[in-house]
Amino acid sequence: MESTPTFRKAKTLMNEQMIVAIYVVIDDVMQALEQTDHALSQLKNAEVLTVAVVAAAYFQNHHERALWVMWRMGYLSGKLSTSRFNRRLHQLRDWLPYLVEVLASVWQSETVYIIDSMPLPVCKRARAKRCHKVKGRAFYGVCVAKDEKFFGWRLHLVCSTTGIPVAFEVLPASYHDLTPIHELCASLPPGTWLVTDKAYNSAREEVSILLASEVRLLPKRKANMLAHTPTDEQLIQQHRKRIETVNSQLENMGIQCLHARTNEGFFLKLHASLLALICSNGFAVSTSN
Repeated sequence: MESTPTFRKAKTLMNEQMIVAIYVVIDDVMQALEQTDHALSQLKNAEVLTVAVVAAAYFQNHHERALWVMWRMGYLSGKLSTSRFNRRLHQLRDWLPYLVEVLASVWQSETVYIIDSMPLPVCKRARAKRCHKVKGRAFYGVCVAKDEKFFGWRLHLVCSTTGIPVAFEVLPASYHDLTPIHELCASLPPGTWLVTDKAYNSAREEVSILLASEVRLLPKRKANMLAHTPTDEQLIQQHRKRIETVNSQLENMGIQCLHARTNEGFFLKLHASLLALICSNGFAVSTSN
């Protein structure tokens, strides 16, 4: 078994220290909230969630492959069948968005953040009329950056300058980027800057957000608009590209081709991907300091 290409590739890519860190963080949070495991369970609940996060980080959300590899490499205290693992994971799915929220709040101490949106297709656009997960014109969207049409959701993600997600919202694909901006800014510390692209240009929204949340929206100006001050332009140039790197990381995790039969399964894998991104970039920041 250890000589198979999948196993050899996994051993090369997987970071043992990060996997242990993911488990410790999840287990500590669950213990702090007095969550208990069933006496007859072969795997702790924290281990089940860890497999889902590791699957997002290294296996493009392929749970069966991650479960098998982690068991063969000795990361798990017991063995579960794929079907039993899936049932356990869906029972624990509400923990994933909560863990994302808890870890994101730890990194909400900077003065500059970046926001962008990215497509989350649920199926090919040609199959939209036969899709059972979502229906309606609200889910027909366009990705201007790639000049592509898609059907599904759109992820609106706020990150720190180190690439760690601190807030997010998922809305139907046709909704404008400015739709969730007030809710996202409300979760940021007062007195911060939020760097955006040209899609977020709106003088009314900039004033409204500044008054409501004390967050200054700093969008990249269009060619026919009055430019920012040199200091603001430098801030945009310095941090804007970071969100593109984060989007690329999520694409490498397979977030734009998530295979799920239900919306619950779709969002489970989405939250696991965001948690994997927080742990990965957070681990990189911690080790570099």
